[in-house]
Amino acid sequence: MAQFVIYGHAAALRRRIQPLSDAVHEAAVTALQLPATKRFHRFVPLEPECFIAPPDRSQDYTIIEVSMFEGRSAAAKRLLITELFRTTSALGLHPHDVEITITETPRSNWGIRGVPGDELALTYQVEV
Repeated sequence: MAQFVIYGHAAALRRRIQPLSDAVHEAAVTALQLPATKRFHRFVPLEPECFIAPPDRSQDYTIIEVSMFEGRSAAAKRLLITELFRTTSALGLHPHDVEITITETPRSNWGIRGVPGDELALTYQVEV
C-alpha cells in the first residue's frame, strides 16, 4: 500500500493533475512494484499565500508526500525517488522544484476495507 499527496501552487498544479498522477503512478509501479490498478493520489492545490517556499523555487514548486507500509528496501525507496524525479522532469518540472518525502508506518497502523492493515490480504508483495 502506498498513498501519495501532491501539493503545489493552485494555478500550476490544476493544469497538470492527470499527467502528474500518471507520472507518480508510473514511478510507483516501477519502484514499488504496485499493481497498475492501485492508484491512491490526492492533489492539494494551494493559493500562493498558503504555500510559502524559498524565493529560489518557481511557480512549479511541488511537494510529493508518500505514505506507505513499512517493509520496502532502501534500494526500492531510492528507486522511487529517482523515478519520481525522472517522470516529473518529463512533464517539465525542474528537479529543484520537486521535493519528496516518504513516511513508512507499520501495517497495524492502517485501517483498510474494514480491517487493520496487518490483517489485510494483499495481492502484491510489499517487501521489495
